[in-house]
Amino acid sequence: MKKNITIGSLSFLLPLISVAQDATQSPTTQTATTQVMKAVASEGFSLESFTRGVVGMITLLFIAFLFSSNRRAINWKTIGIGLALQLSIAIGILKVGFIQDAFDFAGSIFVLILDFTRAGSQFLLGNLVDTNSIGYIFAFQVLPTIIFFSALTSLLFYLGVIQVIVRGMAWALSKLLNISGAESLSVTGNIFLGQTEAPLMIKAYLAKMTRSEILLVMIGGMATVAGGVMAAYIQYLGGDDPQMRLLFARHLLAASVMAAPGAIVVSKMLCPQTEQFSNDSHVSMENVGSNVLDAIANGTTEGLKLAANVAAMLLVFVAFIAMINYFFNWVGYQTHLNNIIASNTPYNGLSLEMILGTVFSPVMWLAGIAKEDVMLMGQLLGIKLSSSEFVAYTQLATLKDMTSAPHLMYNKSIIMATYMLCGFANFASIGIQIGGIGALAPNQRKTLSQFGLKAVLGGTLASLLSATIAGMIIG
Repeated sequence: MKKNITIGSLSFLLPLISVAQDATQSPTTQTATTQVMKAVASEGFSLESFTRGVVGMITLLFIAFLFSSNRRAINWKTIGIGLALQLSIAIGILKVGFIQDAFDFAGSIFVLILDFTRAGSQFLLGNLVDTNSIGYIFAFQVLPTIIFFSALTSLLFYLGVIQVIVRGMAWALSKLLNISGAESLSVTGNIFLGQTEAPLMIKAYLAKMTRSEILLVMIGGMATVAGGVMAAYIQYLGGDDPQMRLLFARHLLAASVMAAPGAIVVSKMLCPQTEQFSNDSHVSMENVGSNVLDAIANGTTEGLKLAANVAAMLLVFVAFIAMINYFFNWVGYQTHLNNIIASNTPYNGLSLEMILGTVFSPVMWLAGIAKEDVMLMGQLLGIKLSSSEFVAYTQLATLKDMTSAPHLMYNKSIIMATYMLCGFANFASIGIQIGGIGALAPNQRKTLSQFGLKAVLGGTLASLLSATIAGMIIG
């Protein structure tokens, strides 16, 4: 079923504009209510899902092997233990009751934080918070969540709570996977902090880090998302449904935790450790604030900057996608490709999403996605790489709605997309990391620049590994 979009005074351009806007799948056309449970249910673990999962994992690891800077130096013991750890985490979260309960408890804390944020938003914005429109939801619920969670994270960092958790996880990873204390701190810190905030914890070590360590710092940042942004995704995907919020909270938390060993596996294949490294793991306490109120104020300021950046980024990228799709649709209209595409694909015509979906659909099939959803999933991966994960999540919010056209058919695809998109791996992040990490260690700026594209590849492979493993277990 195709959508009809009226453009008023531009009615003479209706045939072109209508299809172009269809192709962008703008999130403003859907309600906040999620439709996950109406998709085709997962069948559970089976021989077929296991086989496709193994093939997908081998393919992803082979890609990392092909792009390795020193294939002979790869420590296969580290790779094997890392994969086993990632698999164990996934099985525990998806199949083991008490571990599920633990992640549900952690997810319920995120949901509770969303409710606290809503109280503050209602005080400031009144009934605008309750307006059932995606634009209002994003502006008055999602963005305030980023600000509040940033302030809360800053407070927890000042109190030392985050450091205790990170140090424990970093110690375990360092011992299990034979990596340095500093890089293990950074990669575990990325579970809670952003790609430029986590390196602050190891500022004292950055200047002396080896190339292999620097790449892991970069890939760790690109394979995960910050806590505040994760809370925003929970709000955006879960809407007002408490059960859906909890579901997406569990899977987003699982994706972030699984990304840590996944990032190590991919990084140590792309650039194996061949130099001596230090096991020191002292957490830097700079810029945490002079007292509790100062820490909250600093976090609020940083959260406001992040929220403004996210809003501006979305505005620009969605506008650019619409502009590009207008051109592609014109080409399709003139060449009659639109009719051919509409008859043979989930899309209404030639568009950026259709092209990206076609390019990345083989990767999605290898990852275990059903053939009905491979193009739409490929679209999401392409949008994430070319623009940002936030734009991709806004499209996922539309594609999981069974009343929209097109939409994802399988619940498994929706869950796998949640894992696949949970990371900062995109081309814009190269500049962010060069600027942010380079400011902390100017002597590493050249290395950061050289590793930019490899870090995007590594972050993408790590997220795809998590999605493939989750899909294999879900079935």
